[in-house]
Formats: sequence, C-alpha cells, structure tokens
Amino acid sequence: MYKNLRLLYITTSDKNEARKIGRALVEKNLVACANIIDGMQSVYKWNGEIQEDDECILIVKTHYSRVRKVTRLIKEMHSYECPCVISFTITEDEGNEEYLQWLEKTSKQPFEL
Repeated sequence: MYKNLRLLYITTSDKNEARKIGRALVEKNLVACANIIDGMQSVYKWNGEIQEDDECILIVKTHYSRVRKVTRLIKEMHSYECPCVISFTITEDEGNEEYLQWLEKTSKQPFEL
C-alpha cells in the first residue's frame, strides 16, 4: 500500500550538525521527519588507522524519489570527507498505518531548492 518509503541512517560529528542538516532537509520538504540520537560511540578504520569518536545519529524518513537529492544536500552540508548515508526500505504495510500514510503524503510534497 505505501510504496517506496525510505529511512536514511546518517552519522554526524555532533548534535548541532545533526540538527542543522535535519532542519534543512525538513525545511526544503526533502524529508518528512528527522530524528536525532546523541551520544553514540563509534570505532572504525579510516586511512588505515583505528579511530574512536563520539558521534550523533540522524535518521530521516522520505520517499525513494528524494534519496539522491537528500544525499547530495547532506554531502554539501556535512563536515566529514565521506559521510555515512545509508538508505533502508520501509516495508509496505508493516507498522502504524496512519503514520505510514502521513509519511507518504508528507514526503511527496513539492520540495524547495
């Protein structure tokens, strides 16, 4: 019933960066909603070195047709050289039907550049 909805998982350097990016995406009607989860700790390998950093998670919900535009704006605004932006499919008819309906309607509004 609700097709092509996506959840994007993004990591940011801190809560302020997540808020800035999330707000811009919502203001431009590129995403229906942005959620910020602060206090994540990451361990990863970058340029051959093991890194440990405090980060923040930004989760946004949108329609498939917006994912490339969302990713492009995130890359423009992000402080990282190679930001994590991963898209997950929201399986149709799994979850709160009213919420999925709202998400589909909101994420198909005309976007602003």
